Amino acid sequence: MPDSPAPTRLRPGIRALTAVVAVTASVLVFAGCSQAVPIETAPLASDPACAAVVVRLPDALAKDTEAEQQQRETNAQGTGAWGEPASVILRCGAEAPGPTTDRCVSVNGVDWVIDESQKPNYLFTTYGRTPAVEVLVDNDVVSGTTVITELASAVSVIPADGGCTTLDETFDDTSG
Repeated sequence: MPDSPAPTRLRPGIRALTAVVAVTASVLVFAGCSQAVPIETAPLASDPACAAVVVRLPDALAKDTEAEQQQRETNAQGTGAWGEPASVILRCGAEAPGPTTDRCVSVNGVDWVIDESQKPNYLFTTYGRTPAVEVLVDNDVVSGTTVITELASAVSVIPADGGCTTLDETFDDTSG
């Protein structure tokens, strides 16, 4: 019976290079899974109040539910994103909205104007705070009410200088 060839041994330098290539390939594969979410920066994103909001953003939204959304890295100042793919996008530094007939709700001390024109995507914009914060929510993935409730503590660091009113509140009783 002929002798089997002896197994070849990798030289130490080649073995180290092979290990480095394997580790680098693993890092690239995993890094590809967690790319930063591209978001356009809001006009007033450099306002110091936005930095105060961003450092208070939660690591996850809708915690302890089937719809839990983990925070993701973004590519723009004054922003936040949650979900894979991103189902919640936050932009601090938006222009404060003026008077509107859109629905306005107060949640945990923060007033929000709700734009429902792109259902199931809802745009919530803080009302009575400058700069404003916009939160775009895919309501098919996670509840918009849950999201703005959980973001209220971070957003509330921007002082309120106004709030939602009803039509009845806008008229003074001067007929007296």
